[in-house]
Amino acid sequence: MRALLPLFAIFVATVSPAENKIDKEKIRYVAIGDSYSIGEGASPNESWPALLTRHLNDKGLRVDLVANPSRTGWTTQQAIDRELPIFVESKPNFATLQIGVNDWVQGVDAETFQKNFTYLVDQMLAVLRDKNRLLIVTIPDFGVTPTGPKYARGRNISEGIASFNKIITEEATKRNLRVVDVFPISKQMGGDPSLVAADGLHPSAKEYAAWEKIIFPVALDLLAK
Repeated sequence: MRALLPLFAIFVATVSPAENKIDKEKIRYVAIGDSYSIGEGASPNESWPALLTRHLNDKGLRVDLVANPSRTGWTTQQAIDRELPIFVESKPNFATLQIGVNDWVQGVDAETFQKNFTYLVDQMLAVLRDKNRLLIVTIPDFGVTPTGPKYARGRNISEGIASFNKIITEEATKRNLRVVDVFPISKQMGGDPSLVAADGLHPSAKEYAAWEKIIFPVALDLLAK
């Protein structure tokens, strides 16, 4: 037994660093958002964060969607109050953020939205070791959907969402964050019923897949560096 001990010690010394290296390569992904990030209108496995996770793993990355606390109807304030604590506890090293549609629907003014959005972004960045690994996704134009117009309350939905997306893009640019703009592609829901869920408002699984198709290469670029 004594003769085997030195060999065992050598084995441990050579294997442990490799195991530690593998651990460091694990990507802990958390998605923060609202109905669009949770996949309302489709199954959880058909949400774009779930699709993104699978697609990244197919490319050889070790990605685990450790949390997606996004909820339908939640605003930036609710994301701060209820999602951010989960984000912090999850200790992610990659994250996505798609939020703001409910702020606009509920009449939150642009100044308040900007304040909440920037606070949320900065708090998420404070958790992430690599500050480049926060990917921002814009708000889609839900006004083109069959039931979307009923939430207008006399306002122009497309212009309103575009104004919030401008804030999102500007704040992300200030922080050198990558942005994926799904606003243009979301307009296709207005001419193709297969891209709209049964509720007539949210995207269908097919539309979420179209979003993921343009989100994926950006996420892959960020994570492969």
